[in-house]
Amino acid sequence: MKEFKITRLDTQDSNFSAKLDYQLSWDEISDATIHDRVREIIARIRSEGDVALIEFTERFDHYRVNQAADLELSRNALKAAWDNLPKQQATALETASTRIRAYAERQKLESWRYVEADGTVLGQQITPLDRAGVYVPGGKAAYPSSVLMNVIPAKVAGVPEIIMVVPTPNGEVNELVLAAAYLSEVDRVFRVGGAQAVAALAYGTATIPRVDKIVGPGNIYVATAKKLVFGQCGIDMIAGPSEILVISDGLTNPDWIAMDLFSQAEHDEDAQAILISPDPTHLDAVEASIAKLLPEMERRDVIKASLGSRGAMILVKNLQEAADVANRIAPEHLELSVKEPEDLVKSIRNAGAIFMGRYTAEALGDYCAGPNHVLPTACTARFSSPLGVYDFQKRSSLIFCSEAGSDELGKTASVLARGEGLTAHARSAEFRIKT
Repeated sequence: MKEFKITRLDTQDSNFSAKLDYQLSWDEISDATIHDRVREIIARIRSEGDVALIEFTERFDHYRVNQAADLELSRNALKAAWDNLPKQQATALETASTRIRAYAERQKLESWRYVEADGTVLGQQITPLDRAGVYVPGGKAAYPSSVLMNVIPAKVAGVPEIIMVVPTPNGEVNELVLAAAYLSEVDRVFRVGGAQAVAALAYGTATIPRVDKIVGPGNIYVATAKKLVFGQCGIDMIAGPSEILVISDGLTNPDWIAMDLFSQAEHDEDAQAILISPDPTHLDAVEASIAKLLPEMERRDVIKASLGSRGAMILVKNLQEAADVANRIAPEHLELSVKEPEDLVKSIRNAGAIFMGRYTAEALGDYCAGPNHVLPTACTARFSSPLGVYDFQKRSSLIFCSEAGSDELGKTASVLARGEGLTAHARSAEFRIKT
């Protein structure tokens, strides 16, 4: 295998900031051609419904659809996939499901109220979405873990109906994905994918019901479609390539660190894996481990491309500076591979998920630790959070005014409304003021 070099950065260099910005840069959204194609697909689904959905499914997924009803997989098909699953896989799915649900149960928001002295009641009412849509990649790029991570929080939130869409290229159905759908109690599953599936969920067709929110990962066409339908329905996020940032104090086995970097780099060539350490000899050791371990990896070409183009090793003065750099990067996954992770985590403000200690591999979070693996990418952890139960719940404000409360609040509202020149607002409040 031809040798390659991972970018080395040093916070003491005068141009460190510019170099880091260059390394982090990523043109995350589609070009104009893809954008136009997706707009056309959405428009066709809106105007032609199932007819366009069948046409696009046959064109892009390469299998014959006789009628729209054939796009739905029966509950019996999901159950058969679960019943025929090898015991080891079934046990793993059950373990992951139980842990994800236990974590999600702690996230539920609850309604609340308080009563003021004059009898006015203020509060917040929490209700679930009426219907949620879950997009799951299909075919060879199938992720049963994504089924659990997207469906279970919605179930815990109390969403009455969950619609799952999954492409089946060349008619290929992934049994593990269907088994995960059965285990997580998805209500209906349709074998469609791509931008056309997102459009069908957002606007509805005669066969696929319209949903209130679409969640789940997909390719650039799916991501572009989610962006374009936002507003018609909610979405979880516009996800970019996978990311991992490891802060190491230099005492963790370099082979462990190398493999942790591989774990995200193997997703695709645009994935980003970064190591930060105050120990230059540790950086050298990890680079040597990468060279040693890479040839035995099945996806070594993808890993090599990822590390060679977007990977980095950053030398810092100390762990506090490492935390400062991490906050600037705001990674999807952050490993604190240090002796005292509880101390260092206090300095972390921006990260999708934080893995604390040498024994906490990021891969555990991808599958079975419990917290959700749907996380903000491309520095968006500065202002957004992991997918959770709260993403499937709505908050409604509650306001009940007693007669005395209406009298007092009406005076204040009247002054403010007239100050804004909104006379009807003012008079509406004034009608309820005692004379």
